Amino acid sequence: MYKKQTNRQLTIYDFDQPLGLTMNPENRWVKKADSIPWSVIEDKYAALFSSDR
Repeated sequence: MYKKQTNRQLTIYDFDQPLGLTMNPENRWVKKADSIPWSVIEDKYAALFSSDR
């Protein structure tokens, strides 16, 4: 069973860094994370599970 959460995924910019550090928007991993359609992936993942329970 899979329960989709109603709250949204934290973005890399919402994640609190220690000592006030920030993520560089030009970092290749930050760019990659921004380009991934996370909600579409979660919808497809959730469809793999039954919602009987």
